[in-house]
Amino acid sequence: MSGRALPPSSPFAGDDGSADPRLAEVLAEHALGRAGLADVVTALVPTRVLVPVLAELEQAGTVVHDGHEHTVDKEASAGVVALRTPDGRTALPVFTGVDAMRRWRPDARPVPSDVPRAALSAVGEGWEVVVVDPAGPVTVVLPRTAVYALAQGRAWAPAVRDDAVDEDVRAAVRAALAPVRLVVRADAVPGTRAEVAVELSLVPGLDRTGLDRVLAQVNAALAGDPTVAERVDSLELRLRAAG
Repeated sequence: MSGRALPPSSPFAGDDGSADPRLAEVLAEHALGRAGLADVVTALVPTRVLVPVLAELEQAGTVVHDGHEHTVDKEASAGVVALRTPDGRTALPVFTGVDAMRRWRPDARPVPSDVPRAALSAVGEGWEVVVVDPAGPVTVVLPRTAVYALAQGRAWAPAVRDDAVDEDVRAAVRAALAPVRLVVRADAVPGTRAEVAVELSLVPGLDRTGLDRVLAQVNAALAGDPTVAERVDSLELRLRAAG
């Protein structure tokens, strides 16, 4: 894939490259578990971030932070660099300040951007997530749903907050699956392998072919629901005995 550099923007002509103090405070609170991801996204919205551009990246490399390895994809000359996250998705790295970018790659050229514009660039490239300060001091991965909300200038509400799935998301899951034959009951709970787990109770006695057919219908119904698509970053299915 080829990178697309973000052009410099005159509103940042006097920028000294420092991180926004309020954002730095929220990131520190997030690292301590005292601020949620939604708080980080809210603090990001009015700030300037730095998008890294490399004159030439000859080969892929990796960045390791907090035990997680991020692969740096090879890009075209003078292009924005993409990261490959541990779950295999492509991410745009952004930085809160020059110091954070230098921790990551001293040879990267910082291009200032407002946050919605950076998110829109990621969406335009088909990149699903944004990684804030991948070399620290606090690294935060913004999920697809947050990136799309930022790109569209909308407020972002996570699907899971305080270890519970938002009631609007639960209602959307139930409504989407209500027309699916052989689904007796459906609900949404926090996931383990994905953000949200959809718990399904099916009519008993299905053979493998019947089960596969129902699960395909379930997946299609969830994928076609606008609330689920907008609010849920990833889904897993769990089968429960009908009771």
